[in-house]
Amino acid sequence: SVIRTVTQLRAKHAAAYEEAEKTGGEDAFPKCNWGIDGTTGKLVDMEEFGIWEPFSVKIQTIKTAVESACMILRIDDIVSGSKKRGQ
Repeated sequence: SVIRTVTQLRAKHAAAYEEAEKTGGEDAFPKCNWGIDGTTGKLVDMEEFGIWEPFSVKIQTIKTAVESACMILRIDDIVSGSKKRGQ
């Protein structure tokens, strides 16, 4: 199930952070390369697959999220305005 897989992934990431805290690592981002194989849906070590998420992908994701939120707010304003006129 998707929920179970994501829960397992979050557990692996949390364990990596806990391990970093126990060892007193100064690294803000402990090494955790676990991800989900899009083909099989299994948890895999992304380093073995040679997959790295570049910074540009993260920035584009944030930009897209902000643009989507703005669009939803604009639609909400339009719908709210049309309801006020109809009353």
